[in-house]
Amino acid sequence: MDSVQDILARKGTAVIAMAPNATVLQAARTMNERGVGSVLVMWESRLVGVFTERDVLRRVVAEQRDPATTPLYEVMTVAVLTCQPGTGLLECGTLMSENRVRHLPVLDDEGAVRGIVTSGDLLAFQLADQQSTIAHLNRYVFDVR
Repeated sequence: MDSVQDILARKGTAVIAMAPNATVLQAARTMNERGVGSVLVMWESRLVGVFTERDVLRRVVAEQRDPATTPLYEVMTVAVLTCQPGTGLLECGTLMSENRVRHLPVLDDEGAVRGIVTSGDLLAFQLADQQSTIAHLNRYVFDVR
C-alpha cells in the first residue's frame, strides 16, 4: 500500500517555513516566488500553524487587514491537520476531502516536520501509478513473442 513517504520520496521533503511574526506580505511574496499555496509557520523548529491562500482571502482581504503590517500569527490556521510518513494515501486523501484542506504537513513521531503533502501531490502520484499500470497491462496484453 502506498504511503505519504512514497510521495515525499518522489517530490522531496523541503518545506517553506516562516516565523509567526513574519508579515502576510512577506508570506504572500514568498508563496508567489516559490509557486506554492501555503507556508508552514514554525517557532523554534515546531509547527505552530499554516498560512494558505485561503487564509489570505478569508482573514486578510475580507477583513480589510493591511498585509504589510499583519503578522502571520494573527491570521494563520492554528488547528492544523497533519499526517505521518506511514499514513496511507487513501487515508490521507480522505482526511483532506472530509476536512476541505489541500495541505497536510507530515510530522514524525516526535512532532518534527518531515515534509508537506498537497492534494495536487496525491493526484499526481495516483496519475503516475495509473499510467504505470496501463503501460504494464498493454505490454502484457499486446506483447508478441
